Amino acid sequence: MGSRRLQPPESPHGLEKSLIKKRIPYRECYPSHPVFQTAILPALGFFVVPVLEAPDGAIIQDTSEIIEHLEETFPEPRLNPSTPMQRTVAALIGAFGSEALLKPAMHYRWSFLAQQENFLRAEFGRCTSASHDRAERDAAAAPFMTAMQAHLPRLGITSDSIPAIERSYEDLLDILEAHFLRYPYVLGGRPSEADFGLMAPLFAHLGRDPYPCALMKHRAPNVFRWTERMNLADLFDGEFADTEACYPSDDSIPDSVERLLAHVFQNWGPELLANAEQYNAWIAAHPSLKAGDVVSAGGGRQLHPTVGDITYVLLGRHVRGAGNPQALWHVDKALRRARALTGAARAQFDALIRRTGGASVMAITLDRPLVRENFVLVVG
Repeated sequence: MGSRRLQPPESPHGLEKSLIKKRIPYRECYPSHPVFQTAILPALGFFVVPVLEAPDGAIIQDTSEIIEHLEETFPEPRLNPSTPMQRTVAALIGAFGSEALLKPAMHYRWSFLAQQENFLRAEFGRCTSASHDRAERDAAAAPFMTAMQAHLPRLGITSDSIPAIERSYEDLLDILEAHFLRYPYVLGGRPSEADFGLMAPLFAHLGRDPYPCALMKHRAPNVFRWTERMNLADLFDGEFADTEACYPSDDSIPDSVERLLAHVFQNWGPELLANAEQYNAWIAAHPSLKAGDVVSAGGGRQLHPTVGDITYVLLGRHVRGAGNPQALWHVDKALRRARALTGAARAQFDALIRRTGGASVMAITLDRPLVRENFVLVVG
């Protein structure tokens, strides 16, 4: 194919794993590469990774949209279920991984800087500077690292919320540890959107940065093994020699995935509901908004726009941070899939939602659609 993937190694995305599992040839370039400065930045209008430049010159940005493009362009091997309930569940879990796990990823990276600063300086240095002098790389990395640390309160990461963030993450590790002891991937014998979404933070940050990597290896070694498996081109893993490289029959999901969904709804649900309330209030306060208007409190093009602060409760702790319309856009794709279910699939999915406590999340409705156009979120 000859695609070019522009993404630093510490960037929280599962795109590379899709390329690997589909065996699509590609070249990885860092943002310090001249093509990023001369072609990508002018096209996007702001700095963001990952970006895929296709052989025909087309530029695609946002991990989920790139993976959807790859699935359509290279349908084999298929890396998303064809059955309706499994596709919807995969979308929900994928959205959770991509959006909700940014909190623990950023907390464990920057709250434990003293334990891993040399590693992080090396990582940021190689993607911000083309120099092979360590001092020059460190100097180039410094402002980016400072900016990322300053971003924590915006994400809701404070001394008050950190105990809940850590407990939620440890609970997730325990659930995934039990699952990956029995299955090679989230939905059984083949990876899906769920795996790629979870890999974004669970490998790029939590499975590579020294402090959280040690935590994962100690508390959830089978989760760490899954991150290794996701970096291999083969779907088959000898640890699961009797597991076929396919999704479960009858559009079913493993019992352990039900426990994962219950965790998603309990731990991410309050934040999603607060985001939806804030977004709908912003829409109501701006009746003159036209289709195509940028979603942003300031009105400018932004990578991670917000329309105001939100407050919600996570495991008994109050969390306050910037609202995240990007999370709403991501989960709304899964909600629309769910609403399109009919017949037996709808009954099966509704029963699953009742068992896992997801009714309030699945009832979220946006007063105006969220759409991505020209690399940013706009009002539909």
